[in-house]
Amino acid sequence: MMSFEQLLQAHCQPQVGRSLTASDIRDQLAALLEWQYKDGRIQRTYGFRGYFDTIAFVNALAWMVYREDHHPELGVHHNRCVVTFSTHSVGGISYNDFICAAKVEALYSQRPFI
Repeated sequence: MMSFEQLLQAHCQPQVGRSLTASDIRDQLAALLEWQYKDGRIQRTYGFRGYFDTIAFVNALAWMVYREDHHPELGVHHNRCVVTFSTHSVGGISYNDFICAAKVEALYSQRPFI
C-alpha cells in the first residue's frame, strides 16, 4: 500500500496484466478517505459554489490527468463533479487510479481554480 504522500509523488505508468484485488483496493482506499469503490471503479463527488467553480475545477483536473496520461470519467453538474477512475487495460483498478485520485484530492484541497 502507498501512503497519500507516496501517491502524490508517483506518476502513472503503462498498466498491463491484472487489476488490484478487492483486498488491495480496500487497503489502498485508506489513503483516500472520501473515495469509494463502487461498480468496479473508484469515485468521489466534489462540491462547489456554482457552475463557474465546477468548470474551473474540471479544467484544472483535465490539465493534471493529461500530464499523467490517465483520464477519469467525469459527471459535471451545476455545483458538483463526480470523478471516477478505472484502468481499462487491466479491466479494473490499478495503482494509476489511486495516483490520479490523490492528485485530484491535492488539487481540490488547494482550490487554485476559485
